[in-house]
Amino acid sequence: MSNSHNPSDTRPIIPALSTLWTALEPLSWLILRVTTGILLMPHGAGKLFGLFGGYGLEGTGGYFDSIGFHPGYLFALLVGTLEFFGGALLVLGLLTRPVAAAVVVFMTVAFFIHLPNGYAWINAGVEMPIMWGMLALAVLIRGGGRFSLDHKLGYEF
Repeated sequence: MSNSHNPSDTRPIIPALSTLWTALEPLSWLILRVTTGILLMPHGAGKLFGLFGGYGLEGTGGYFDSIGFHPGYLFALLVGTLEFFGGALLVLGLLTRPVAAAVVVFMTVAFFIHLPNGYAWINAGVEMPIMWGMLALAVLIRGGGRFSLDHKLGYEF
């Protein structure tokens, strides 16, 4: 006798919502991918253009120089471009896996930069790099999905 559970044998707690969840399920990946991209974009806009309380390329470059990433201006440009334009590509589902892979690498580095500050983001800890890294890893594994330009163009990198 097996103790495994077949998900198709489950009963919804609120049966009246079953039809709604079934209808919306195909959109769940789109929601996650698009939200990830949209929420990355203001971080890049801050680094590139000084928007949303960011310091622009000069200020962000100075920060990168201060933590040992030289030339800081170049790192600010690379990271800002990844967050802003890469975020837009995630929204569109274009070059989804390469962008997600780059975000995973960047967030791995960010994890170690923020590690001395502990866990909580309110103290500039690792909470947000972990979250962004895991979201990007999920996107990297799954790809753009059915509602992406990658899928529409017939390419999955």
